[in-house]
This record gives sequence, structure tokens and C-alpha cells, in this order.
Amino acid sequence: MSIEKEKRLSIQKKTKQSICNMRTIAEESFRVADVAKNSKKILDNLEKEFELQTQLDKTDIKFLFFAIALQCIRQYLLSNEKLRFKNDQSSSKFFKKYTPVSLEGPVPYDAFKKHNYSENTGISGANHRYTTLGHDPMLGWIFGTVNILTNTVTKNNFLLESYNTQLIGNEYKITSPTNIAVVFTNSVEAIQNDIKNLFMAVTKHALHLASDAFTKMGLPIPIINSFSPDLSAVLLKNGIDLYSVNRSVLLSSIINTIIAIIHSFYFDKEKYSNKKLYEVKTRKILSYSNLIASSSNILYTSIINFF
Repeated sequence: MSIEKEKRLSIQKKTKQSICNMRTIAEESFRVADVAKNSKKILDNLEKEFELQTQLDKTDIKFLFFAIALQCIRQYLLSNEKLRFKNDQSSSKFFKKYTPVSLEGPVPYDAFKKHNYSENTGISGANHRYTTLGHDPMLGWIFGTVNILTNTVTKNNFLLESYNTQLIGNEYKITSPTNIAVVFTNSVEAIQNDIKNLFMAVTKHALHLASDAFTKMGLPIPIINSFSPDLSAVLLKNGIDLYSVNRSVLLSSIINTIIAIIHSFYFDKEKYSNKKLYEVKTRKILSYSNLIASSSNILYTSIINFF
């Protein structure tokens, strides 16, 4: 075969391949155009098929009502005021049994009474849980610790107003103003003098927070308290605090997990082609049950408060 003939055959082969590729591209373009033209109809059909595959059947409805019942029981039998100490004294007495003697006693950021000091501090027995940073569940680990190290109390405001306190009898009382720079400087000196002071202060702070968390007023919700102490005040007065929120989330999660596990046992391979779609039904049950239970709780609380 001559070289020219080989070239012609090669060119013909490449030409046929190019034409074939162009035909494939053209067909794909027509298909894409057709899909684009009927996209709404196709999406509607897919959505209907998805809804059909994930809609709740009789068994799912039973699970839904069972989940709602459990969530309502959790809300009404374990409401915010339940599982708490009657008062601060009862809480302190309980935790005192498990507190080392060296860590017993009050903390300075509980101080609201004054001794030989007449200026208004804005701290009172009713508001000190959300006006002093020592009681903040997050920032308290810093400010509460330095307050214990320096016998001071620091307010939850922009200026971080601070006051010296003195242990008089069985309680700390405010004696004079100071500033946050002095508080931190003195706390650093206390730690440098003896590192044990830091561990003692942190431990005492932890025990005090644990004691306050289970009282009727409780501890403020961290992030909200940092930005709006006034909102924290409203929430605390309505029994919404760190303990109630964490307890509610934990119990709700446990119920959701139980329902999800039991519901998974009813998966039928012959009835459901895809387990992921069946899991969508499970999530629907959990979402609906939490929404309905929460709505009923809001309605119940509104009625009780109205009357």
C-alpha cells in the first residue's frame, strides 16, 4: 500500500470519528434541551415520587403519636421547676457533704450586702446570678476564679465594674470599689505565690456552680447572659436556665434516639427500595413530634399564665 493511500485512509477514519462525535454531541444537546424545556414537569414528577416514597403510613403514624406522647410526658412530668432543691440552703447543705473542709464556705461573687460602703453597686440578692460574671457558666471560669483568688466581685457590664469584698461572719460583703486590672494583677500574684491557689479557686468555683445550678433560680444561659443580662433575668424568672435547657435537650435526644432505633427495625427491603428514603421518614416522625410537643407546651404554658 502506498503512503498516499495510507494517508487518505487515515484522514477518512478521522473524519468518520469526528462526524460520529459531532452526532453524539448533537444528540446530547437535543436531550439537554428537551430536559430544560420540560424541567418543571420532570422536577414535579421527581418531587411527587419523593413524597410518595417518604409519606407516613399507618405504622409511621403510630410511631409519630408514640413519640409525641413521650415528648409531652417529658415536658409535663419533668417541667423546669422539677428535680431542683427547694432553696439555696438545701443545695448548699447537700453539696457540703461532698466538699473538702478546705473548700467550704461562701464565694466573694455572691456578695451583695455592703459593709462601711454606701454607694449603689446595682447588685442585689435577686439579681446577682445574672449581674455578676462569676455566675456566668462560661466566663465564670475566668472571672469567678480570679474573684475567689482576690476576694472580689465583678459585674457583667461593659466596664467590668469590680468591688473588693470581705468575709464577715458567714458571708462576703462589699467594702470598696476596685478595677478589673487590679483584680487580674492580684490574682496573678496569688498564683505566682502558690500554684495551689489556682487549683483551689477553680475547684471551689466548680463546686459553687454545681450548687447553684440545681436551685430554683439556676444559672443563666451563657451566650445570652454575655450579651443581654436583662433577657437572662426574664428567662431565669420563667425557669429557663442552663440546667433546664441542658436537661430538656438531653432527654429529648434520648427519646429521639429510642424512636429512631425502634423505627429502623420496621424497615422492609421488599417494600422500600432505598434505606435512605426510609430514614427520611424517621426524621419526619422526629421533627413532627418535637414540633407538636413544643407547640402544645407553649399553648399549655400560655393558658396557665393567662388564668
